[in-house]
Amino acid sequence: MTQFITFPSWISPQIIPGLPLRWYGLMYVVAFSFAYLMIRIQARKGDIALDADQSLNLVLYCVVGLVVGARLFSVLFYDGTPYYWTHPWMIFWPFRGGQFVGLPGMSYHGGLVGAIVGALLFSRNYHFSFLLLADTVSYAAPLGYTFGRLGNFINGELFGRVSTKPWAIVFPDAPLFSTNYAWVRTIADSLGMAYQRGDLVNLPRHPSQLYEALFEGILLFCFLWFVIRKRKNLVAGSGLAWYMIGYGTVRFFIEYFRSPDENLGYILAFGKESDTIALFQSFFNFSMGQLFCLAMVFTGIIFALILRRNKGALHASHR
Repeated sequence: MTQFITFPSWISPQIIPGLPLRWYGLMYVVAFSFAYLMIRIQARKGDIALDADQSLNLVLYCVVGLVVGARLFSVLFYDGTPYYWTHPWMIFWPFRGGQFVGLPGMSYHGGLVGAIVGALLFSRNYHFSFLLLADTVSYAAPLGYTFGRLGNFINGELFGRVSTKPWAIVFPDAPLFSTNYAWVRTIADSLGMAYQRGDLVNLPRHPSQLYEALFEGILLFCFLWFVIRKRKNLVAGSGLAWYMIGYGTVRFFIEYFRSPDENLGYILAFGKESDTIALFQSFFNFSMGQLFCLAMVFTGIIFALILRRNKGALHASHR
């Protein structure tokens, strides 16, 4: 009996074979569309005085900031090579070898910073309260984020660590492991996989993209939309603070299931074992993503305390 799931062969990153149209890109279009829809719902409910054009422009400001920030953070913190430092014109160049490849490598935390900058610029140009705009976008963003992670799953990327759970998935493009290593043989044997000593095997992994789609997307959205947003006498900026705390906390723990970037490994390794990033070995080994998440949580807590201290001056109000 098979004790893992093989990635479905009928799932293809391309929408139409031979054309540069990928599900990943389409999922982001859907994500931004959902964010716009949720902003419009808030406007119709009287939470913020944005008309349709202003709502669309707010999304566009945030999207541009998101793409720029996500790409720059990826280059600065995750690439691990001097290539883009010596070839800065290639940072936003979407072609490689004469083929369109998009922008490989995007950082969520950089995207968050970029989106905040975009909302800040919108608030100045259109004379809106930045804190009220930040809340509006924070309530709208998580549901759209769900589709981004589904796009990662369809692409078969950003998968998790090796796992023997029955729902673990063998991703076709995941790195192979040599059976010369004892831990690889132990897992392969436990799963009933046939191999010969020295073979390279593709071991099942946590579908961490789906974990993120559920917890960082759907559940975080429900918490922000139905709990935080419904609170009476809410201080403007509280939505952003709770978004940072909620997302940072959930993502921090999901990172224990997600495989760190191979070129970086652990940034801090305090655990007794840290010889392979493919397995979870200790709660005290931290990836780059986890460090950013901790910074995100602490920033959200400090921001919330500042808002609470200045509640009288920053009480939520319409435009």
